[in-house]
Amino acid sequence: MNAQPNRHKLVLYNTLTRKKEVFEPADPNRVTMYVCGPTVYNHAHIGNARPAVVFDVLARLLRRLYPHVVYARNITDIEDKIIAAAKEQGVEISVVTEKYAQIYRDDMGVLGVLRPDLEPKATESVAEMISMMERLIASGNAYAAERHVLFHVPSFAGYGKLSGRDRDDMIAGARVEVAPYKKDPADFVLWKPSTPDQPGWDSPWGRGRPGWHIECSAMIEKHLGTTIDIHGGGIDLQFPHHENELAQSTCTHGVPLARFWLHNGFVNMGAEKMSKSLGNVLLVHDLIGQAPGEAIRLALLNAHYRQPLDWTEEGLAQAKRMLDRLYGALKGLADVKSEPTNDAAPDEFMAALTDDLNTPKALAVLFDLAKQANTATDPGTRTQLKAALIGAGRLIGLLEMTPEAWFAGAGAASHIDGDEVERLIAARNAARKAKDFAEADRIRGALADMGVAIEDGPQGTSWRVAG
Repeated sequence: MNAQPNRHKLVLYNTLTRKKEVFEPADPNRVTMYVCGPTVYNHAHIGNARPAVVFDVLARLLRRLYPHVVYARNITDIEDKIIAAAKEQGVEISVVTEKYAQIYRDDMGVLGVLRPDLEPKATESVAEMISMMERLIASGNAYAAERHVLFHVPSFAGYGKLSGRDRDDMIAGARVEVAPYKKDPADFVLWKPSTPDQPGWDSPWGRGRPGWHIECSAMIEKHLGTTIDIHGGGIDLQFPHHENELAQSTCTHGVPLARFWLHNGFVNMGAEKMSKSLGNVLLVHDLIGQAPGEAIRLALLNAHYRQPLDWTEEGLAQAKRMLDRLYGALKGLADVKSEPTNDAAPDEFMAALTDDLNTPKALAVLFDLAKQANTATDPGTRTQLKAALIGAGRLIGLLEMTPEAWFAGAGAASHIDGDEVERLIAARNAARKAKDFAEADRIRGALADMGVAIEDGPQGTSWRVAG
């Protein structure tokens, strides 16, 4: 895709400087962005979906503005919760991680989230993590103690700048483990020993596994370089995860890890913070069985990404009604032959998006276009409006289907049982393995009758609501 001549400078709120800044990449011909992805041991909840959707919009916008964007979103596939889940199920950790990584991809795909350019897995970069730790030890920023490697926080004067926390708050907020081998209470683990029944890798400090924070730093260095343009994630990652990433990467390379840090706000359930202890965790996997993916996406974009978002059933129903209006306007333009171009998004829409991803304002422009389309009679104007509606919608991942498909099948998600779909896919895979292709075809037909389209790929079989 060619870069679009843009009358608006992209302005983003940089968490590190706590102000909006004009975004200018280090290399306009290779814009780099890294977003912390899922830890794959369970289904993603609606809070996990918000950064996936928000940074998908940013990636789409960057691709509109620049000729080459490299967007990486990692998979954390080694972590204590994964180890516990695998042990409970009596399987290798890869069985757990591959299952839930694919479910995550499928669920986010239903929400219109495009696959990132790179999807590095932590387990594929352990050698790079060990190399980074060796360099940190050599520079005096880390030390080995009792088969652990720890980052020595007092060795980095800039620690705390990203989160803006003082030392006592940081120690409390990180829930640091008290250990006699620590030189300082704030020091955090880069490497820890594994017991014989835990996954582990050989290292200069014995068999063990990496801590969470070092994983992202090593994957960024390996795939994107020492300084990237944008590092993103949820506000919950600002401290300690991103603070620790910044510290260890800066000390390793002597240059900043990222020029811009972006964080999206929490998703709350009504007025309450979503948490397992409150029993109000809403899984995307369940939600896509109840509502169209585009409606879920729109509900996530209805608030500015940096603000908290109160998730309610009424908010989701409102998003569905909003899409009915947009698709209704397109349906009224069915006689207009119009193919959107890269320039189709109107100037006001681009102005809103380039102003720190102001999606509420961009959506207001989209609805104004729909209102004009409902009353326009001039053929040239109607052609322009249709192109603008589709082009603007595509830029934020909406209006991706035809009005006919939306009104005929978008509501089909409400009666699709995700667990039943998974069961039928497993039965079909078993039939194919047994070379019972007639039965496999029968199951595919049954899924199609349910309104489910399936696709076989190297990562297994994925599914989506047809239409």
